[in-house]
Amino acid sequence: DDTMERRCETVGTAMPEVEVRVVDPETGEDCSPGVPGELLCHGYNIMKGYYQMPEATEKAVDADGWLHSGDLGTVDAAGYYRITGRIKDMINRGGENIYPREIEEFLHTMPGIEDAQVVGVPDAKYGEVVGAFIRRSAGSDIAGGDVQEYARARMARYKAPKYVFFVDEFPMTASGKIQKFKLRDMAKEALGIDIGVFAGENDADANEATK
Repeated sequence: DDTMERRCETVGTAMPEVEVRVVDPETGEDCSPGVPGELLCHGYNIMKGYYQMPEATEKAVDADGWLHSGDLGTVDAAGYYRITGRIKDMINRGGENIYPREIEEFLHTMPGIEDAQVVGVPDAKYGEVVGAFIRRSAGSDIAGGDVQEYARARMARYKAPKYVFFVDEFPMTASGKIQKFKLRDMAKEALGIDIGVFAGENDADANEATK
């Protein structure tokens, strides 16, 4: 009896006898409805741990038996959950948490973009900044500056991509998942900087990368 919106846009509610929480990854405090956080689960269906991997188990399942999924999500007032990304993909720009999936979905609304993937790129000033890898639509000739201008005019400026890279395809796993760690490596290689040096100091290279 759920609405079509809830069937299509959420992953439903907690199963019977299973508890689910959305918590701030840094403080462990429960998030208010609509506020993104890490999904934690507790119940009969939670694993006891990884086989002969006590350290990995300790990181995944806390002392109270809550499984830290690594997934980012939200819950609404009616108890319906939405998955918004992975913690490891979250970008921390000078203390501001940025969720790549939000920006990716936004960039898909721009004419000329076939697909978009967003990653955090190391930055000397902010720690990380937003980098966008774009696949153009057939016949599109949009440039990096077009993408940046489109984003800055329609969303918070700190969420707009600082760097834009155009690719013909994304690196994929055998199961068809995009390998974002490879995109981060590609960004650093394209900007010609080491992980400890940063693009804020190499604006000429950065500008070239967005053309």
